[in-house]
Amino acid sequence: MINRKIPVIAVAGPTASGKSSLALRLCKDYNGELISCDSMQIYKGMDIGTAKPSLIERSEIPHHLIDICAPNVDFSAAAFTELASAAIADIHARGKMPVLCGGTGLYLDSLLKGVNFGEMDSDPDYRAELFAFAEKEGAEALHRRLQAVDPEAAAAIHPNNIKRVVRALEICKLSGVTKTAWDKNAVKNESPYAPCILALDYKNRENLYARIHMRVDEMFDMGLEEEVRSLLNEGYLSPDTTASGAIGYKELLGYLRGEMTKDEAANAIKTATRHYAKRQLTWFRRNPDIHWLYPDDDRYEDYEQLVCAAHAIIDIHAVHSWNT
Repeated sequence: MINRKIPVIAVAGPTASGKSSLALRLCKDYNGELISCDSMQIYKGMDIGTAKPSLIERSEIPHHLIDICAPNVDFSAAAFTELASAAIADIHARGKMPVLCGGTGLYLDSLLKGVNFGEMDSDPDYRAELFAFAEKEGAEALHRRLQAVDPEAAAAIHPNNIKRVVRALEICKLSGVTKTAWDKNAVKNESPYAPCILALDYKNRENLYARIHMRVDEMFDMGLEEEVRSLLNEGYLSPDTTASGAIGYKELLGYLRGEMTKDEAANAIKTATRHYAKRQLTWFRRNPDIHWLYPDDDRYEDYEQLVCAAHAIIDIHAVHSWNT
């Protein structure tokens, strides 16, 4: 019996683990095009702080779902699923391999598991109340309210992402169940995809943290401060925008307001990014279908051996899932 599902390669893992490099290599090796699975790279102007692929990389391999909306536009897993599904269909129809790459686990799962998001009403007054609370008491205080009623959702949502925290609390109030329960009860259609999911991690956690610290330093060298100033001047960093709560942007806003020094802001970004990486790993570890690769494994003397290991996993998956 011929499997009619669309073959998809996905490269996941925590921030700064090397996902983009591996995904780009796999695109070249498997005649693929890359679909970003990153909740911040969708926003125009947020380039350095989100570690977007360079213009040279994007010229070598077609990239999808990058720079598709302004930073003050609300975006959701449902919107991502719709756009990513269309991109996969287009890439597959042209005889190429769709290659997903990113660390936003909710987006990846929603797409590959065939989640059909139900409609949920909104309560403008309650939302305004929550945003006012966050403005007065701080994002951490609002996040603690979510943690008290839905610890699993709180673990998956960064405290700086006030919009998502507000939405999770709103779902709880309107539905009478937690966001976690709501998501689990979402209608799941049979997925049209046959994904081979790879994820990167480091056996020595300090190796990952060193990469995170180096990336933050590089972002400052590349002009992260100037990027934040530009977004601020364009009105995209008001308290109710997505950009204002993103890691790197929130901390530099504190520096620009005189609340901390530049070195303190850099250290705060490094700390927040390490914590985010931990949450990403916790999310991805729950997926039994992921094949893990460790760049610092002693078995890999160089990068080519890691790539060969990825090829072996994909090729075995092709035999068992794509060619049957």
